[in-house]
Amino acid sequence: MTRAPEGDAEPRPRLPAVVTGHRRHPQHSMKKMLAVFISRVLRRVAQKSARRVLVASRNSSNDATFEIEKCDLHLLEEGPPVTTVLTRAEGLKYYRMMLTVRRMELKADQLYKQKFIRGFCHLCDGQEACCVGLEAGINPSDHLITSYRAHGMCYTRGLSVRSILTELTGRRGGCAKGKGGSMHMYTKNFYGGNGIVGAQGPLGAGIALACKYKGNNEICLTLYGDGAANQGQIAEAFNMAALWKLPCVFICENNLYAMGTSAERAAASTDYYKRGNFIPGLKVDGMDVLCVREATKFAADYCRSGKGPILMELQTYRYHGHSMSDPGVSYRTRDEIQEVRSKRDPIMILQDRMVNSKLATVEELKEIGTEVKKEIDDAAQFAISDPEPRLEELGHHIYSSDSSFEVRGANPWIKFKSVS
Repeated sequence: MTRAPEGDAEPRPRLPAVVTGHRRHPQHSMKKMLAVFISRVLRRVAQKSARRVLVASRNSSNDATFEIEKCDLHLLEEGPPVTTVLTRAEGLKYYRMMLTVRRMELKADQLYKQKFIRGFCHLCDGQEACCVGLEAGINPSDHLITSYRAHGMCYTRGLSVRSILTELTGRRGGCAKGKGGSMHMYTKNFYGGNGIVGAQGPLGAGIALACKYKGNNEICLTLYGDGAANQGQIAEAFNMAALWKLPCVFICENNLYAMGTSAERAAASTDYYKRGNFIPGLKVDGMDVLCVREATKFAADYCRSGKGPILMELQTYRYHGHSMSDPGVSYRTRDEIQEVRSKRDPIMILQDRMVNSKLATVEELKEIGTEVKKEIDDAAQFAISDPEPRLEELGHHIYSSDSSFEVRGANPWIKFKSVS
C-alpha cells in the first residue's frame, strides 16, 4: 500500500506488478490483475462510504442547548430564560421558513423591478427571525395583526408562497383574489397587513377583547414599527388593554428607521419596551430566532395567566429601504447594511449554530436551499401567468359570509354584486 496523500482519509491501493511468464498469456494476466485491482478499489470505496454514513450518524445530534441574550426588563422581576434547547427538527423547520421568507422577498424585489408588481411594496428581508420566532412561540389558534410589512407574517401564519406572490401581482390565485396587494393579505387568525400607520394597534386590542370575552385562552399579537410607536392611537390601545387586562402582546419591531428617519431623530425615548409605562415590557434580540421564540413564549404565558397586556421590543434590521421606492442608502451607509449582514444576519446565526452543534450538515442546508429556490421560482412563474380578476368580481367578498347584494360602482349606473 502507498502512503495516502495529505487530506485523504483512506490510503490508495497500489496496482499489482505485472507477472510475466511463458506458461500464461501476458494479455490474459493483465486483464485478470486489472479486474482484481478494480474490485479492490470498489470494495474500499463502498467501505469508505459506509464509514462516512456511520460517522455522520454518530456525529449528528437530536438537540442542543444554546445560550441566548438576556432581555432587558421593565416592571418585571424575571424574564425569559437565558438558555434554550433546539431540536434538530425545529432547527431545520426554522431554517427552511427563514430562508423561504428571505428568497420570497428577493423574488418580490425582482418582480417589482420587472413591473409585474405595482404600487406599494414593503419588504422584510433581514427581519426573518421576528416572524418565524413569533410563530414558534404561540399556538396556531392564537391571533396576529401587523403593519404593511407583512409578507413574512403571511407565510408563517400559513399562506403559501404561491398565494402571496400571486397576490402581489394582482392575480386571481392570490390569497385576497388579487384585490388586496402587498398591504392587505389575510388568512385564518391573521388580520393583515394594515396600510394606515399604527391603525392595527386598537384593532389588536379589540381582537384581544374578543378573546377575553369568549374565554378561549387565546391571545393576540399586535405588531407595529418604531415609527408607529409615536402614534397616539398606540397609547390609547395601551390604556384600554391595561384597564381591561386584555390578553394582548404589543410588539414593536424596531428596525431603527421610521421610513427614512432614524429612531434617535424621531423619538424622545427609544426605549420602546418602556413606552407602555404601566405595562410590563422586555427588549429582545430580534435577530436571533431562539431569543424571539423564548421571549414570545414568556409573553404569551404572561397574558394567558390573566395579568393583562405585555409589551415586547424586537431589535431588528431591514436590508431593503422602507419600500421599493426607497433605495435605503440616503439616510444610512452601505457599510452599515453590510456590517449587519456579515455579523448579525438571522439566517447565518441559526445556520452556524446548527452546523457547529451537529444538528445539521452544510450539505443538508444547501439541499434545503435548492428546494426553497425551486419553490420560489415555481410560485413566481405562476404569479405572472395567472389571469387577473374579472371586473365583475370587484364587489365580491365584502363580507366573509352573507347573502349576495348589489354594490354601487363609481356612478349610480354601475352595479356590482357582492358574493361571499
